[in-house]
Amino acid sequence: MQRFVDSSLAVVKESVKTITYESLNNIARLINGMSALLLAILPGKANILEGIHGWELRPTFRGPRLPRWMGNGVSSFNQFIHELSVDSDTSSSADHSSGEEDNDGAYPPSPLSQSSRLSRASSYTKDDKIWTCWIIWIFSWILFPVKFLLGIPFCLYHLSFSRGSKSPSTSRSHQPSPARPLKRVYTLKDHPFHLTTDRRRGVIEDLHLAIEIFIEAIFDVVHKAAHCVLSPSEAFRIMFRWVSSHSSNTDTSAGGLDASVPTATLGEDDPTVRERKTTFNNTLNTDARTCQDVITEFGYPYEAIRVVTADGYVLLLERIPRRDSRKAVYLQHGILDSSMGWVSNGVVGSPAFAAFDQGYDVFLGNFRGLVSREHVDKKISSREYWRYSINEHGTEDIPAMIEMIHQIKTSELKGSKPDLKEETDDDQPYKLCAVCHSLGGAAILMYVITRRIEEKPHRLSRLILLSPAGFHEDSNLVFTVAEYIFLLFAPILAPLVPGFYIPTRFFRMLLNKLARDFHNYPAVGGLVQTLMSYGVGGDSSNWVGVLGIPHYNMNDMPGVSFHVALHLAQMKHARKFIMYDYGSSSANMKMYGSSQPFDLGEYYGLIDIPVDLLAGRKDNVIRPSMVKKHYSLMYKSGVDVSYNEFEYAHLDFTFSHHEELLAFIMSRLLLERPSPKHQSGQKAAISKKKS
Repeated sequence: MQRFVDSSLAVVKESVKTITYESLNNIARLINGMSALLLAILPGKANILEGIHGWELRPTFRGPRLPRWMGNGVSSFNQFIHELSVDSDTSSSADHSSGEEDNDGAYPPSPLSQSSRLSRASSYTKDDKIWTCWIIWIFSWILFPVKFLLGIPFCLYHLSFSRGSKSPSTSRSHQPSPARPLKRVYTLKDHPFHLTTDRRRGVIEDLHLAIEIFIEAIFDVVHKAAHCVLSPSEAFRIMFRWVSSHSSNTDTSAGGLDASVPTATLGEDDPTVRERKTTFNNTLNTDARTCQDVITEFGYPYEAIRVVTADGYVLLLERIPRRDSRKAVYLQHGILDSSMGWVSNGVVGSPAFAAFDQGYDVFLGNFRGLVSREHVDKKISSREYWRYSINEHGTEDIPAMIEMIHQIKTSELKGSKPDLKEETDDDQPYKLCAVCHSLGGAAILMYVITRRIEEKPHRLSRLILLSPAGFHEDSNLVFTVAEYIFLLFAPILAPLVPGFYIPTRFFRMLLNKLARDFHNYPAVGGLVQTLMSYGVGGDSSNWVGVLGIPHYNMNDMPGVSFHVALHLAQMKHARKFIMYDYGSSSANMKMYGSSQPFDLGEYYGLIDIPVDLLAGRKDNVIRPSMVKKHYSLMYKSGVDVSYNEFEYAHLDFTFSHHEELLAFIMSRLLLERPSPKHQSGQKAAISKKKS
């Protein structure tokens, strides 16, 4: 009777699981289908989805697993159908991985990366797979009689062995489930972007898991209640045993989640193995890795440096160190981004790793309000913390980080090479180049110009600016509406909304998981991609893919100050690259010595280092005409400047792997610094601008 009740409960439980699982899948299919219909009628989607290859209108999720009670009792036909459904989804994700795994696809190889060569050697086209399947099918039919005759003795032996076993139910639980044929083994070298940045479950997957756990708990209670009714003596004995051993079990189970493991951090001066508490359980299953985790996973050294600005903000300056190198590169991100953008494409496609492989000491800067939201004043309010503009990025953040780089490189090089001071004419025994994207480009230009006005060294030998901000009058209607909203309602909005970010852990976790669902359900992802592109002027960057970067996680998420957005609106309205307008002549007079903020374009003649400007023809956030305006003013001012265009959207400069872009950046970094201008000419230009 007990066995009959157990079997009946198992059948009912697995049936309920299958029904709920399929019902949830049907709801997800319905949402994906409705998204496909909406996506079909939206205008301009062809250009927006152009850079996201492989978008399809059908979801890619696994079929329901075989119930445990059917492990050995399922028919061969049903097992074949189940494996076919799972393998078809797997092969679909392999064939169209470029779209579903955030455009990672088959990357072109880098000359310095062995992983790209292995990736290309292990990838096959769809036609090759079809021909291989046909050949295997033909040979299987030809050799079927031989296989049948040779299989009879093995079947007889298997039947006799199974009859002679004493406890089939016990042995069955330890047998591994029949392995499905693996169509392709994915490794870290095949898809560095996906495996570097995505370790989460989506909302739908969490619902599947939660429903299964709930059903298991309900039927577990019913199963135990049935045991108590059918065999009360056994129930009393189990209860007595549980009460007697309860105290000892609680002590041992309390520390079951945490364990001490020997660890060592790459790049440390003292790489002694130390014990560190590591938790092996993450119930929410979100990806909260940092730039350090991504760098060290690929075997590169890492160093974190805390930098304190003059106004008390604590910044995170990250480093992939080459301590004896006399050439360094400083990488600065743009708005709503962090240092993760420079390493998000793995070993093959990331500028940070490419520069390190070329022998550079790599420094990754982070602006205030992004990765590190620390301040020396622990009691600072949120409104006071977010009270900064692009001025503070260019005159506080970047100077503090570059001076820290100078101190580190000078002490390391002069300590390791005592005769180095005699070889150099100045106090800088290294060359420092800067590669900046978007807002970082505007901030670095502001930094160089203000340092030249203050007659302080800027420490840089070359600037490579990827779609730099500064000029924004050539933009679409969405940015124009935002401009007037910020300018008209700034006195009201500034106290109410000091910064733009997701404030609670729950909503950050929700966005983190939805980013995974946008990949699992491509029509939904395509709809979100299209709507987000409408909000930024129709730019075809992979906006959905960017949401999958780990710095958008439940613990931390990049934000932007209201005054930074207002500063951009002021630049667009003035049609000039100006510093922040404080709203009154007296406030501007106090900050700048004039009633109007500085027009940095008029000071481009102070730039005494080569500048390389890069624009994207598909960039609708900062259009090529605006980058050309930088170039025109620099060229007229006598700056050693170059201009190049690529077929990229705005985010393609950092979040997409392009071999030609990496090759161009590396070629510009390797150029020798030209002889500087005469000091007398520089002093004359500075005095002229001041007057």
